[in-house]
Amino acid sequence: MTSIAKTLAVALVLSAAALGAQAQEVKVGFAAEPYPPFTSPDANGKWVGWEVEFMDAICAEAKLKCVITPVAWDGIIPALTSKKIDMIIGSMSITEERLKTIDFSDKYYNTPTGIIGPKSEKFDATPEGLKGKVIGVQVSTVHQDYATKYFGPGAAEIKEYQTQDEADQDLAAGRVDAVQADAIALDAFLKSDAGKCCELKGNVKDDTAILGAGVGVGLRKGETDLKSKINAAIKAIRANGTYDKFSKRYFDFDIYGG
Repeated sequence: MTSIAKTLAVALVLSAAALGAQAQEVKVGFAAEPYPPFTSPDANGKWVGWEVEFMDAICAEAKLKCVITPVAWDGIIPALTSKKIDMIIGSMSITEERLKTIDFSDKYYNTPTGIIGPKSEKFDATPEGLKGKVIGVQVSTVHQDYATKYFGPGAAEIKEYQTQDEADQDLAAGRVDAVQADAIALDAFLKSDAGKCCELKGNVKDDTAILGAGVGVGLRKGETDLKSKINAAIKAIRANGTYDKFSKRYFDFDIYGG
């Protein structure tokens, strides 16, 4: 083989290796509205928060090029199944109902579901305590399903909102009596200026069939290779300390949960 031929052969091998090493691009669906402390745009429009750091960590571990793709929450599963996005990292609970349509990775966090209301009102997070109240929930969430089953109809009025922020703001304005959501997201609201009006009334009684067994990465059915990469990455960042390192910047407890 001539020296020129050898050079060309080496170049072809290096080019092939470079192409093989290119990270797979994956469009990651987030809810388009702020959901602190998990996801929200900063003053420059850059998405930040605990789930953004989680995404960065697993994508780096799995050698994926992940591109944030904001999608309206009530259309995020159709966006996944129609291949407009490739996975969902948006505090989506793993439920039996959703598993009929999509698949999930292993759990990456699990937190309680809470009820908040005005400090001036005394009630608890039970059907008896919420009887006659107007409860705000975000549409297409496990919280809407849970509140509908346990607190209405005939007991409380369930008021639906497109975003969690709208429900929280209506509570602050006195247009609803209570709001149900993930306890961590509610805590972020209670620590804000608008949330000073209100307090946690308690966590609801668990119902895994509705609320799920934790939050997972939403995936299309049949995407076994991607699912394996994501599960391996979750396991790795939990084992090597990366998960705990970025989580401690947001929480003073183990968000991974039981």
